[in-house]
Amino acid sequence: MANDTDVVFHPGQIVPASGIYRCDTQCGHTFESTDVKGHRFPPLPHDCPGEGWVLQQAAAHR
Repeated sequence: MANDTDVVFHPGQIVPASGIYRCDTQCGHTFESTDVKGHRFPPLPHDCPGEGWVLQQAAAHR
């Protein structure tokens, strides 16, 4: 079974869990977005060759 860091979420999809997401490419840049559960993923930056966002670090809830 794939873990959350393997799932690619596309711009406009509903954010399943709050946290820091990064673009899905491995080309050396670090495009990141902090997203809140229930909101929509933002578009990728115009110069990003990626296709979506992957979870980098989940938010800690207290």
